[in-house]
Amino acid sequence: MSAIWIDEAAPAASFKIERETHKLEKRLCREVGRAIVDYNMIEEGDKVMVCVSGGKDSYAMLDILLKLKARAPIHFDLIAVNLDQKQPGFPEEVLPKYLSELGVAFHIENQDTYSIVKRVIPEGKTTCGLCSRLRRGILYRVADELGATKVALGHHRDDMLQTFFLNMFFAGKLKSMPPKLVSDDGRHIVIRPLAYVAEKDLVRWAQHRAFPIIPCTLCGSQENLQRKQVAEMLREWEKKHPGRVENMFTALQNVVPSHLLDGTRHDFKGLKATGVADDEGDKAFDAPEFPATGIGAVGGLAPLRVVQL
Repeated sequence: MSAIWIDEAAPAASFKIERETHKLEKRLCREVGRAIVDYNMIEEGDKVMVCVSGGKDSYAMLDILLKLKARAPIHFDLIAVNLDQKQPGFPEEVLPKYLSELGVAFHIENQDTYSIVKRVIPEGKTTCGLCSRLRRGILYRVADELGATKVALGHHRDDMLQTFFLNMFFAGKLKSMPPKLVSDDGRHIVIRPLAYVAEKDLVRWAQHRAFPIIPCTLCGSQENLQRKQVAEMLREWEKKHPGRVENMFTALQNVVPSHLLDGTRHDFKGLKATGVADDEGDKAFDAPEFPATGIGAVGGLAPLRVVQL
């Protein structure tokens, strides 16, 4: 009788993967739910238009919102919307097939913005700016037509931090992507339910769920090199000093206008001595104190390396 070899490690490995995936799902649902509550993103009776591009982020956003909808204490509706911009090679059958199988209401908007961009933008110049403006206007119109009360975009925590540094480095502004805003036409509420979610978790979730990813290079436009470099800078910081990225994101939620330099946000000119002690007041001659190590540590970390962008 021939011997039968059994890999005893296989069941243990499979159990570990299943356990880690379950933890990941719980974390994603928790973080999306927390963002929704913190910023009152979704309310009773809302119809949320979920913008699905075919990338990992928007797939994950729709996936998690469907899970939360099933257990939420309020009623709201979801409708997935994709804008087919008629780029050459766009696999137009992928999203309708996926969304139909998922059983979610959806709308595919067909608009040939690709031809407009190619006609207006000179060869070799980036097309992203005009393409983005055209796409935004179309999606706002579709939101009106569908009766959507909220427009959900798939930007995550890393997108927000990258945008903050891009604005600081290249626009001279302390500005990021808000989790919730009124659209530039004043008629729509735009929300970013993934505001608290780390991109690395979205990568893992996309692999687990095997989303039918549509590449973002169809139009042939160049990748945003500045954003890519900032993303690499943040990854390097997090690799060398775990917790730094989380600290920086937390800082976006703890702004102290009196300790910056914007006179439109704090009345520096009108400051008067009150004669009343304030424990929260500035101790101008004291060295700032920070935790030495771990999450929350800033001052104890090695000095930031200046990156040429």
